Amino acid sequence: MIFGLAFLGNQVAENPGADETFAMGLGPGEIRMAARLLREARYAWALTGAGVSTASGIPDFRGPQGLWRTHDPEEVSTIDGFHRNPQAFYSFWLWRFQNMRKAQPNPVHKLLAALEARGLLQGVITQNIDGLHQRAGSRRVLEVHGHVRSATCLSCGRKYSMEWVAGEVEREGLARCACGGLVKPDVVLFGEPLTPDFEVAQREVAKADLLFVLGTSLTVWPVAGLVPLALGHGARLIIANAEPTPYDLHSDVLLRGDLVVMSELLARVLEVDLAGS
Repeated sequence: MIFGLAFLGNQVAENPGADETFAMGLGPGEIRMAARLLREARYAWALTGAGVSTASGIPDFRGPQGLWRTHDPEEVSTIDGFHRNPQAFYSFWLWRFQNMRKAQPNPVHKLLAALEARGLLQGVITQNIDGLHQRAGSRRVLEVHGHVRSATCLSCGRKYSMEWVAGEVEREGLARCACGGLVKPDVVLFGEPLTPDFEVAQREVAKADLLFVLGTSLTVWPVAGLVPLALGHGARLIIANAEPTPYDLHSDVLLRGDLVVMSELLARVLEVDLAGS
């Protein structure tokens, strides 16, 4: 069991031999190189973060309009904060749940589903809890930070739907089980163990010859550790993100820019129909 989500922006594996002449941007050369790596890979995985879903109307956490600019993560995203002030936690998560329920997959989700269908990806390892990868058609999705499809009583373990939780929060400000315990969405908070999917993700990345990273700052551990795990056995690395990450200099291709634009350009080169995916 893997414990302790942590925000460790400076925890980067040393790699003195990293090639600093990597391709960077969304130009034709970078897109063609990313497409070539995807075609040549025999066992490729995608790793996604909140930036993949911003085009669906779900804010990320650390970007220019990120949630942590207006909300205190210690209050609404830690297990200690949940127990200390459950009303603040439920208020934040009710708004997020309602937002996610209305959201639709965007071209980034559709591209990854299409690449899996074509056999160019084994699946998606995601830090996201919104379920949009599955709704876009991805079949193998490892949800290392959980999901918002259900919730669990922390006292007796009884399962509830998020619709029930939302109704209770709207009426009472809290969601309590019949036993009196607090009911928490099945998402991983800071200070909690990751889901069993993370151990599966580690095993899969240990076999991968390509890791395609999209929409994540790569500063939250232990998930960020999947990148040095891949690099450690010689896997190629594509990073697609609007902002810099600690691993940019270790990538073979750096697709810096809007992820929807990147997805549309890459789909064109790979002859993937996003409208039909």
